[in-house]
Amino acid sequence: MVQKPSEIKPKLELKLTMEELRYISLFQDITGVTPKDCIISDELNLAIFVVDNDKVGQAVGRRGSNVKYLSKLIEKDVEVVGWAEDLETFVKNIFAPARVYRVQLIDGKERRILNVYVDPKDKGLAIGKNGRNVAKAKLMLSKYFAIDSVVIV
Repeated sequence: MVQKPSEIKPKLELKLTMEELRYISLFQDITGVTPKDCIISDELNLAIFVVDNDKVGQAVGRRGSNVKYLSKLIEKDVEVVGWAEDLETFVKNIFAPARVYRVQLIDGKERRILNVYVDPKDKGLAIGKNGRNVAKAKLMLSKYFAIDSVVIV
């Protein structure tokens, strides 16, 4: 069954670990922005902060200064993603600056697969080095939208 991405709403039942709470506090002190969530991935050596869409620029800082400083402090790569209430806009925020044209959710009996259609010129950018951006997207989308697989088309 294919659903319209605009009809799918996220679940925001957040349970944060002590490490995530520490990172959120540090992020808030450095950027002045209160994140909605923090996702830590040891496999990707990554900390993802989800903030209101209009606060992304402030959180990143001029020329990425806040992100670079925070990354140095916690010894992990840091990424800031703008929050959105609908799936399509959230996916566009995750994959920015790659241009996402369309998002299609295939709701199977056992798995939910998300097809993300990007500009052919941006395919490498969307996938990322060693599939890093796809792994990041899968991590975030499984948490908020219960999506099992992300495919770049």
